[in-house]
Amino acid sequence: MESYCIRAFAETLEVIPYTLAENAGLNPIEMVTELRNKHARGEASAGINVRKGQVTNMMEANVVQPLLVTTSAITLACECVRMILKIGDIVPTR
Repeated sequence: MESYCIRAFAETLEVIPYTLAENAGLNPIEMVTELRNKHARGEASAGINVRKGQVTNMMEANVVQPLLVTTSAITLACECVRMILKIGDIVPTR
């Protein structure tokens, strides 16, 4: 069950760049595919640049986000999902 949950969590995180591209009016499948390719080649700072409509190096574009913002958002989302699952008795409480 634990590996299933981790796999599902990882797949859920892939929705973020897809939604960003879609909301910017870009082709989300094309953008996410290009982003994955750049990350696979070791370009960890690659991200979707909605102004240019392409995947670029976010550090070079001076687009940075504090780590606290990202970790807080993910933590809050995880806590929300846990509460929903507890309500439905899907995940036993510890």
